[in-house]
Amino acid sequence: MSFLDKAKAKLTDAVDQHGDKIADGIDKAGKFANEKTGGKHADKIDQATGKARDALDNLDGKNDDIPPATPAP
Repeated sequence: MSFLDKAKAKLTDAVDQHGDKIADGIDKAGKFANEKTGGKHADKIDQATGKARDALDNLDGKNDDIPPATPAP
């Protein structure tokens, strides 16, 4: 097993165990970036956070680890 295979396996395990906490972190990072840019790039930030959530959730081939994003008010 190569280094990258081991890293992916560990990351997959972390996402399986802590998907909700990871999702909260992604949301907080997106909110922070949106505040810092004054909302000018909200659509791009939302798109990036959505892609990050999807990529992490699909590591194990299942869409079950990270809950769906809640829309920002």
